Amino acid sequence: MHNSPNYKWYILFLTALTGAFATAAPFMSLSVLFKEISTDLHLNLVQVGLIWSIGSLPAIFISMFCGAINDRFGPKRAILAATFLIAIAGASRGLADDFPSLLIAVLFFGLLGPMISTSAFKICGLWFPGRQLGLAAGVFSMGMALGFFVSSLLSANVLSVWLGGWRNVMFFYGVLAALLCIPWYFTRSAPEMVEGNVPVAVSIPMRQALSHVVKLKNVWLSSIAIMGMNSCMQGVTGYIPTYLRNLDWPALQADGALSLFHAMSMIFVIPIALWSDRLKARKFLLAGMMVMIILGGGLLAATSGFLVWGAIAIMGMVRDAAMAVNITMIIEAEGVGPTYAGSATGFAMIFLSIGTLFAPPLGNRLAEFAPSLPFAFWAGLTVVGLVSLAFVSVTKKSQG
Repeated sequence: MHNSPNYKWYILFLTALTGAFATAAPFMSLSVLFKEISTDLHLNLVQVGLIWSIGSLPAIFISMFCGAINDRFGPKRAILAATFLIAIAGASRGLADDFPSLLIAVLFFGLLGPMISTSAFKICGLWFPGRQLGLAAGVFSMGMALGFFVSSLLSANVLSVWLGGWRNVMFFYGVLAALLCIPWYFTRSAPEMVEGNVPVAVSIPMRQALSHVVKLKNVWLSSIAIMGMNSCMQGVTGYIPTYLRNLDWPALQADGALSLFHAMSMIFVIPIALWSDRLKARKFLLAGMMVMIILGGGLLAATSGFLVWGAIAIMGMVRDAAMAVNITMIIEAEGVGPTYAGSATGFAMIFLSIGTLFAPPLGNRLAEFAPSLPFAFWAGLTVVGLVSLAFVSVTKKSQG
């Protein structure tokens, strides 16, 4: 099987499953369980916002280091170790008995997430040629969307009831993540060749990789675009269930809105990723998706009725597809390629993490003045990202 031409698809499938059930599902479970958790631990709305975002703090400092580890030692070792450790970290959240202990557990979980993400995108760059790179990144992003969708749909209304509370849900996801280590242990580390018989399993010293990537203008600009876009998505997905419950929506409908968001992402991520490979205009496609995010955020700020569903659908359609296209652009940027893919995506994760750290609590603070005001703030951050994207230089390679 290891020598089969289809083996790369098995690796990609396993990568997507790891993103879904080691990272995305345990992470998103917090959002729909916050009502139960806040009642149990006596948390206020600002503390909830801080818990939702604090996992991004360690990522600011270690994301690029994680990428460099991938470039130096290879993504298989990195993702195997990270998956085992994040299983422990995710389960440890169920042991929290107050705000500080939950904060520490979420920080521990956030410490491992960047290693899995940078490993995944390194795997995409390592195993797939340029004409399939957008699709590969899209498949991983679909895995993340699947995890978000399943978790938002089942964690509170099914798993918490079935397992006896939010703590056991955390333990359940920890066990699920640990089981993924078994197939990873038996995988091949890297392909020997890509198309054209060019070796790709190159080991780059960490200092060289880091110093090289920080000099690339397009990586900086694309990273700012990711920060603006993901800040909005992170804020909305963490706040929307609580916001709708406070508007007296039934709990099932409030959580269902978040499930719709992720279902739309899961449905559209692969078609949009394929389109990005064939359209050969990733920058302009990404700009269009960012406009949709801004429009959705504006609608949420302006209405609390039936149009909420439309706004959520619009944003959900492009949530993970936009991330996949943006990361693909970074890997394709001049001076990056599969050799520096880990370090470059790690650098982008720094900016992403800064946004996800500060945007949710700042937006939640604005809710004290008007419940819908956070959505306008988060949409404005996407505008900043769109302006940054406008200055990204488009090369023939980055066009797909």
